[in-house]
Amino acid sequence: MDLLIWRHAEAYDTSPDTTRELTPKGYQQADIIARWLKPRLPKHTRILVSPATRAQQTANALDLPFETYAGISPSASADGILAELGWPEAEGSVLIVGHQPTLGILAAMALAGEKQYWCIKKANLWWLSSKEKVGARKITLKAVVSPSMVSDDS
Repeated sequence: MDLLIWRHAEAYDTSPDTTRELTPKGYQQADIIARWLKPRLPKHTRILVSPATRAQQTANALDLPFETYAGISPSASADGILAELGWPEAEGSVLIVGHQPTLGILAAMALAGEKQYWCIKKANLWWLSSKEKVGARKITLKAVVSPSMVSDDS
């Protein structure tokens, strides 16, 4: 299974939290990551996006169909998401667009096997892979991509 974790891009600090919108910088960040990701995204990747406005706007940059999934809302449970996805045994690939601290905890649980509070910065994408090889499961961090790494302006 490939598990791609994309934190929403920069958003205005307004309320209510679920309706916060991306800033102009946030739209730019989302576009940069989407341009890097789209040609690399495995075919038939399931894209699950938080119902929060800023996550929806971030995912829209990919210009691909996605599912709005309440299980990735700002107050979501990392263990609940991993269980729902069947990580690490499931097949295929899933892209999640969501929020901190859930995504950082999810990455820690998927990679280190324990709940830790890792930071995934705004608009960053983490790509994890789980494969069965010679009777053992191998978990790999394939990529961590930030807008500044792939931007023409950096």
